[in-house]
Amino acid sequence: MSLSSAKSRISLMASCRGALLGIALLSGLINILYLSGSLYMMEVYDRVLPSRSIPTLLGLSAIILALFLFQGLFDMLRGRIFARLGAAVDEDLSQRVFRGQVLAPLRDKGEGDVQQPLRDLDQIRAFLAGGGPSALFDLPWIPLYLFICFAFHPLLGWVTVGGASVLVAITVMTDVLTRKATKAAVGAASLRNGIGDGARRNAEVVQAMGMAGRLGLMWGQANAQYLAHQQTASDVSGGFGAFSKVMRMALQSGVLGVGAYLVINNQATGGIMIASSILVSRALAPVELAIANWKGFVSARQGWSRLRVALADDRTQTRPLALPAPRASLSVENAGSGAPKGQRFAVQDVSFELKAGMGLGIIGPSASGKSSLARMLVGVWPAWRGKVRLDGAALEQWLAEDLGQHIGYLPQDVELFAGTVAQNIARFQADPKPEDVVRAAQDANVHEMILRLPQGYETQVGEGGAALSGGQRQRIGLARALYGDPFLVVLDEPNSNLDNDGEHALTRAIQGVRERGGIVVVIAHRPSALAGVDHILVLDEGMVRKFGLKEEVLSSVLRPVPTGAVHQPNAARSA
Repeated sequence: MSLSSAKSRISLMASCRGALLGIALLSGLINILYLSGSLYMMEVYDRVLPSRSIPTLLGLSAIILALFLFQGLFDMLRGRIFARLGAAVDEDLSQRVFRGQVLAPLRDKGEGDVQQPLRDLDQIRAFLAGGGPSALFDLPWIPLYLFICFAFHPLLGWVTVGGASVLVAITVMTDVLTRKATKAAVGAASLRNGIGDGARRNAEVVQAMGMAGRLGLMWGQANAQYLAHQQTASDVSGGFGAFSKVMRMALQSGVLGVGAYLVINNQATGGIMIASSILVSRALAPVELAIANWKGFVSARQGWSRLRVALADDRTQTRPLALPAPRASLSVENAGSGAPKGQRFAVQDVSFELKAGMGLGIIGPSASGKSSLARMLVGVWPAWRGKVRLDGAALEQWLAEDLGQHIGYLPQDVELFAGTVAQNIARFQADPKPEDVVRAAQDANVHEMILRLPQGYETQVGEGGAALSGGQRQRIGLARALYGDPFLVVLDEPNSNLDNDGEHALTRAIQGVRERGGIVVVIAHRPSALAGVDHILVLDEGMVRKFGLKEEVLSSVLRPVPTGAVHQPNAARSA
C-alpha cells in the first residue's frame, strides 16, 4: 500500500474516532436501558401484585415510560450518527475512488466493471446507515445479560449460555458459507455490467450488424450466474436467519419453563421467571440481528477490501513547488513507454527538442507507435525510460491538474462529455470567462459553426457528443485543446473527420498556436494536416527514423510518381 493510501486511512479513522466513541457510549446506555422492561416486569409481579398498591404501579409505570423515551431518543441518535458516519466515509473517499475509476484504463487494461469501486463505496455507506452496525455494537453487551441471568439463578445462566453458543455458531457458519457465494456474485455482476456498458457504448455497431441478440445471450448467461450466486447467498443467510429466530424463540420459552421449575421448587419468584425470559430474548436479539444483516456485512467487508486494493494505486501526493508556466521548449530525452501493465515498449529511445513557435508533424506506418508517442508527450503514459521535459522540468514534477493547464490534447477518438458546448470547450471549469471560451472557439475556427447550433454555445452535446456529427465533435475537441492558450498542443489525427473547410481551419489553428509562441505536435496520415508545421519526425516500429525540417524529410520519403501516371497529390509515404 502506498504511503498516501496509508495516510488517508489514518486520516479517515481519526476523523471517525469521535463518532465511534459516541456510538459506543450510546450503545452502552441503550443496552442498560433495555433492562428496564425486565426489571419493570419483575417489580410488578413481585411487589405490585402481592401488595395490590396502585400508587406503586403508577410510580413504576411513570419511571419505565421515561426510561423508554430516553431509550428511543438514544436509539434515534445512534441511527443518525451511523448515517452521518456513512456520509463522512463517502465524502472522504468518493473523490479518490472517482479519480481511480477515471485513471483505471491508464493503469491497467480496464477490464470488467469499471463502476465497481463506486458500487463498493455505495455498499459501505448503505451498510453503515442500516441496522447492521448497531447489532455489532450491541454484541459486546451480551455478557451483561448473561451475568444478570446467573444472578437470578445459575441454571438460568447456563441455559442462556448454551443457547447463545448455538447462535454464535450459526453466525460463524453464516459467514463461512456466504463469503464465497457473495464474492462470486460480485464477479458475475462485474462481468454482466461490463457487457452491458460495452454494448451501450457501441450501440450503433450493435444495431447495424445485428449483434444485439448475441450480446443479449452473453449478458443473459452472466446474469444467470449472478442470480445463481445471489440466490445461494440469500438461501444460506435466510435459512440460518430463520433458524436463529426459531432458536431464540425456543430458548426464550425454555428459559420460561426452567424459571417455572425453579418457582415450583421455591428457588425463584414469578417475577424472576418472567424477567429472565424477557432478558434472554433481549440478550440474543443482537445475534439474530447480526445474522439477518450478515449478507450486507460480508458485502461491505469485501467492498472495503477491493477499495483498499484500488486506492493502494492512488498516486495522490503532497503538492510540489509550483513551477512557472512553460514558455521555451519541449525536450524528449531517450524516452520510451508502453501500454499500462504492458510487457513491451510501444516507443523507445525517442529524442528530439522543439523550441517555442515550432510545429512538429509525426508520420509513419500504422502501428508504428505514433499515438503511443502522443500519450507519452502529454503524460497520459509515464515514460518508462528517459524523460519528457517542458522548460527543463520533467512531466512527473507537475501535478496532473497543474500540468493540464499548459497542455492541449486532441486524441484520435474524440470524446465529449454530457453538457453544453461551452462546458466542453472550457474543460468544465466552474466559472469560465465567456471571452476565453469564445476565443478558443475562434482559434479553432469553429465559432461560426457553434453559433449555427440550436442553442449556440448552450447546446447540449449529449453523452459522448451523440448530438453532434463526427466533424463537429472533432472541431469542438480542437477548441477544447486550445482553451487557455496551452504551451504544448498535441493533435492525434485531427483531420480524420474534417472536410476541406475544416482542414483549412485546422491549418490556421496550428499556425495560430505557433504565432503566439506555443509548440504544436501533429500526428497525421494525410499530408494536408502537416501544412502548418515546420518539422517532421518519421516513426517506425516505435523508433525515430528521420527528424528534421519538413521539406528535407518529406522529399526523402515521397514516392516517385511513374511516368504517365495520373498525379496523386497525396502520394506521400505518410501512412
